[in-house]
Amino acid sequence: MSVIYVLIPIAILFVIIGLIVFFWAVRSRQFEDLDKEGFSILFDDNKPKSADKPTKPEQ
Repeated sequence: MSVIYVLIPIAILFVIIGLIVFFWAVRSRQFEDLDKEGFSILFDDNKPKSADKPTKPEQ
């Protein structure tokens, strides 16, 4: 029964840490655009590496 005196403050500490992290994420606008990262994997803006380099004419 005495272990509950240790577990309750630890649980309260975890809740407080979770709330601090949540409010930090909201304040730093982590949840503003949730769809952008999901669509970024579908539409690749990068050009292939072979298109960046000019090709040498064969002699």
